[in-house]
Parts: sequence; structure tokens; C-alpha cells
Amino acid sequence: MKAKKRGKGKGQEDNGAPKEKLKRKDYDKALTKLHGELVKLQEWVKYKGLRVCIIFEGRDGAGKGGTIKAITERVSPRVFRVIALPAPTEREKSQMYAQRYLPHLPAAGEIVIFDRSWYNRAGVERVMGFCTEEQARAFLKLVPYVERIVVHSGVILIKYWLEVSEDEQTRRLESRIDDPRKIWKLSPMDLKSYSRWYDYSRARDDMFAATDTKHAPWYVAHSDDKRRARLNIISHLLDQIPYKKAPREKVKLPKRQKPGSYREPKYRYNLVPERS
Repeated sequence: MKAKKRGKGKGQEDNGAPKEKLKRKDYDKALTKLHGELVKLQEWVKYKGLRVCIIFEGRDGAGKGGTIKAITERVSPRVFRVIALPAPTEREKSQMYAQRYLPHLPAAGEIVIFDRSWYNRAGVERVMGFCTEEQARAFLKLVPYVERIVVHSGVILIKYWLEVSEDEQTRRLESRIDDPRKIWKLSPMDLKSYSRWYDYSRARDDMFAATDTKHAPWYVAHSDDKRRARLNIISHLLDQIPYKKAPREKVKLPKRQKPGSYREPKYRYNLVPERS
């Protein structure tokens, strides 16, 4: 396992000056190259039958959804499966806590991405009172052992925490209020959570102290610059899974058949109006 590096403060150059936010043109160019590498990784995972599980956690508005979209927009959903579970049902509440997550772990040739995961118990459930303090502490005590079993079974487990500043979180949540494209991202729970910044900070600190292990470490990405954070995370992800170009037969399109007796029908299709 690679040694973890201690990063500089968020958004800082070597000389302490804030970094300029990445321009769209530079971002698109870098992302296109990384998409090619993600496809190469995808084919290698299929070829070798690897099992990869990636967890994304972080504060509301930290950019988890955008990062996951950047990872998955050019790969196969049959290989890269995104899991974003809703609130548990009454039946699921009566189960062993991790039970509803375990069926979603990857099979051979799959990369599963959890958009929030079993760590809900260490974060939102604990802060918002959906579990008892005793349940939260029991979870933090036991989860390293569960993750050790997952890793020892051959699953490559990678955990990311996206960290956003108070000011940037406020700006992003406010931008959702009147934007019809984003209003679905602003739930009543987000509003309740927003006022509890330091409760979440304490919960995060406890979570790191208990679950940042050698076999399943946390990797933290500062995400005030969303574009830069996405590129950094994808590059880091590619570094965590050794891969090569999978063998592939050279593709050549076959000749099309001749029409023979086929004739286009004189059928009045219900056409979609062309408005642009």
C-alpha cells in the first residue's frame, strides 16, 4: 500500500497563495484524457475479474454527485454500478445494520460506487438522532473488522471524503434554492444538517479516528474547486488499481447485407417535432 501524503491546505499553492480555479477548457482537456484511462481500467477489471468498491462520503454540497458523474459518464453502467440507497424501510431498520449494503458489493468484473454508504451511521444518523449514541459507537468499533473481511476476500476498497469550506457550502446550497435544475438536491434534511456544521465536524473526526485503517484508509479531497477536485480524485483512483491494456481483437465492421426484396414502408410515423 502506498504511503499517505500529507497535503497542503485547501486551495493553496506552495507559496501559500490561493490557487486560481481551473478553467473549463483546461478541465475538459484533462478529463477527456482521464476518461480514456477509466475505460482502459474498466476493460482490465472485466478481463481480470477484479472487484472494486469505492465509497464517497462528505458534507452536503461537497460535490460527491458531480465527482461520481465525472467518473461514470464515459464508462459502462454494467461495470461501474452506482449505489445510492434511499432511507431504510421499517423492515430494513429491523435488520443487522450492514445487511442492506452487503448485497451491493461487487462481483467479478465490477466497480461499485457508493454515493454514501454504511458510513451514514457515523454521520447523518448520528448527528440527526436517527440512531442512538450507543449504536453509533458500536458501529465505529465494529466496521474496521467488517472492512477487513471485505478486503481480505479480495475486494479493492477505496474510501473518499470530500471536504468543502463553510463559505463554499453556503454558496452551493443557496444556488439550489431558485435553480429548477438543482432544487431536487436541496432536501429538508439538507436544511436541518446545514445548521449543524460542528456536530458533523465532531462526527467526522470520530469516524476518521476509528476507521482510517491501514487496510481501508480514508483519502480526503478538498473540493472548493470542484473541477480540480474531480481530476485529482480520478487520477488518484487510477493510481490505486494497477491496470494494463486488456487484450482486445481488432475491430472491423462487417459488410451490410443487400436489401434484396425489402422496400421502405409507406407508413405515417408519429414524428417528434423539430424545434431546433
